[in-house]
Amino acid sequence: MGRGTWEDHYTRRAREENWLARSVYKLEEIDKKYKIIRRGHRLLDLGCYPGSWSQYCSRKVGPKGEVVGIDLKKPDRFSAPNFRFLEADVLSLDPGRLADELGTRDVVISDLAPQTSGIHVADTSRSMELAKRALAIAVAVLDRGGCFLCKVFEGEDIQGLRDEMVRHFKAVRTIRPAAVRKASREVYLLGLNRLHKS
Repeated sequence: MGRGTWEDHYTRRAREENWLARSVYKLEEIDKKYKIIRRGHRLLDLGCYPGSWSQYCSRKVGPKGEVVGIDLKKPDRFSAPNFRFLEADVLSLDPGRLADELGTRDVVISDLAPQTSGIHVADTSRSMELAKRALAIAVAVLDRGGCFLCKVFEGEDIQGLRDEMVRHFKAVRTIRPAAVRKASREVYLLGLNRLHKS
């Protein structure tokens, strides 16, 4: 694969601006529009490797905020005083126990992605499984008024996930940030203002 295939404007910009990955610009665009991450927030980052989203969030929440990142692999090029890493598979985590361990969160973000096989149906199904687990975790840990953002591959099940989010949030948005590669089927679902805990 030639360098130019993956080397695009966002990749170069991320390197120049010392971000760990180009995916940071997807989060930044959503945050600038919806203002979901604020100083002092307690945030949970699901699928945090290689660390660009946690890197962005730790700067935004400031020294009085906290970012907890969960992944199978530790971000090896990122650390910050207000960042804590938990090594875990989100599919085997118990949302209730996690809530007990972490306490409530103001924001849950998920850039979880399956190991893609190139088989559309299988990849979409795995992506949806991760998104549903991310939502279950968000419902367990989010404080009232909190926000939830998750990546998912477009497919027929996306409406079902959106409908489930509508039960828990005052508003739900479907977003395709400019930094998503043209050939990609990924979109982001954003739940704004967590309603009463059920």
